[in-house]
Amino acid sequence: MSHRVARLFEPLLRLLFPGSGRRRRAATVTAPAYRGPTLLYAPGRTTRRVGSRPLRGEDHEIVRPYLVAHERSEEARRQRARRRALWLAVHGVDIGPRLIHGVEVAP
Repeated sequence: MSHRVARLFEPLLRLLFPGSGRRRRAATVTAPAYRGPTLLYAPGRTTRRVGSRPLRGEDHEIVRPYLVAHERSEEARRQRARRRALWLAVHGVDIGPRLIHGVEVAP
């Protein structure tokens, strides 16, 4: 039984504890000394890009997605309220607006 327990825990212990070091890599060769930057392009005027120009921030309105989602949910809520009022009006229940032109209407 103890042999089975040992065989069960052996892979786990190999993962948790470091090896003995017998099969480690040989010492690596150090990198050559840094010689400084190299010039990979010819100095002078660069070529112009053809095609569409990059977008400018001033030309486009930036909208955060959570604001758009909030506005959509608010509009959906108002639409549900209008539909509910219409359905109740069809069945004879008047739940009209509480304020008309800024004046509170008596219930």
